[in-house]
Amino acid sequence: MDTSINNKTLQDDIILVINCGSSTVKYKLLELATNQILLKGVFEGIDHKHVKHNYTWLDAEKKQHEETNAISNASYTHCFHNIADIIQTIKCKKPTAVGHRVVHGGEDFIKPTLINPTVIAKIEQLSVLAPLHNAINLQGIRLSITLFPNVPHIAVFDTAFHQTMPDYVYRYPIAESWYTEHDIRKYGFHGTSHQYVAQQAANYLQKPLKTLNLITLHLGNGDSVTAIKHGQCIDTSMGFTPLAGLMMGTRCGDIDPAIPLYMQQTTNMAPEQVSDELNHQSGLLAVAGSLDMREGLKQSNKGNHVSELALNMYCYRIKKYIGSYIALLGRVDAIIFTAGVGENSAEIRSRCCEQLDHLGINIDASLNEQTSHDISEINTRSSPIKLFVIKTNEERQIANEVSAYIKDNMTEER
Repeated sequence: MDTSINNKTLQDDIILVINCGSSTVKYKLLELATNQILLKGVFEGIDHKHVKHNYTWLDAEKKQHEETNAISNASYTHCFHNIADIIQTIKCKKPTAVGHRVVHGGEDFIKPTLINPTVIAKIEQLSVLAPLHNAINLQGIRLSITLFPNVPHIAVFDTAFHQTMPDYVYRYPIAESWYTEHDIRKYGFHGTSHQYVAQQAANYLQKPLKTLNLITLHLGNGDSVTAIKHGQCIDTSMGFTPLAGLMMGTRCGDIDPAIPLYMQQTTNMAPEQVSDELNHQSGLLAVAGSLDMREGLKQSNKGNHVSELALNMYCYRIKKYIGSYIALLGRVDAIIFTAGVGENSAEIRSRCCEQLDHLGINIDASLNEQTSHDISEINTRSSPIKLFVIKTNEERQIANEVSAYIKDNMTEER
């Protein structure tokens, strides 16, 4: 593996971003100088009978093309070879660096890191903290290095943005040995998304991020809220795992920690069953019978009591976090809604801002319905706190961080 960073890497700035999930691979080839997406695609249903692959690309005349195909019994290896083949076939510019999303960096990785055998070994060690994610991320890293061996590979960690939390925030009031020997502490997740929308808000306001206090709400299937003071994370709702915090699509969020123990003792549930119940069978799915927010809103508007209960629970918890983070920050310049639900559901945004006027949160009902731009301001003119809907772009953030790393660490070609 070539880990050198040279002048060609810096000049071309063609970044391939890889995001491996439990059954998906998302990829995007970006030319940062022109702000163009040369190629993007997603494989869905990997290791299942039929894998769907959808991708779009720009040809030499900058015309966009799209193709969707089904692949039988495709593995991760097959998918990555497919990516390399497509780059070759469509004759687009080759990547000068590859950026990899890695879910968990623990306390070891607090910024983008050049991947080498030592880093790979450490990410593997951290898999105990994110067994469902880091192992898959590593598989993508290894395959990418094989297919693109002569360019630097940079890891960008979901947990990194939250590593500025003070110790009294990230430590739990439990035995110190649990922290020192088992690494149990608050880590936080969705950091790449929170960081991206925070920077976009700063650009919009034409102020340095380090001067701003923000509350960012990443509301999708997995949900988290982050308090940002002077441009740095000081608290976030997710904890040791992504299970903590807000009510989510299938995750319970904050509950009494004695509940899982009680259920194990009284029903003889195995730990794996309890974990599956809390991670995959809870949240909106458990209360409303569906994790689809659009369906929940539709049923609620039809008078479905169970759906209304689920929405009230969902928004109540968001409002509780907003209030507590306002107390922590003192001055708040803006609250940002992002991700699938945050970007697309005017009703959820409205419900989350209801009865918060006394805190300086005044939403404009008309503007809240007009959010087609990358950044939309939805507060009233008199609102002390600005309210933004910002489309997240984690791949762009990863590419930006890879580019910044390359510029900061460039060495002469060897």
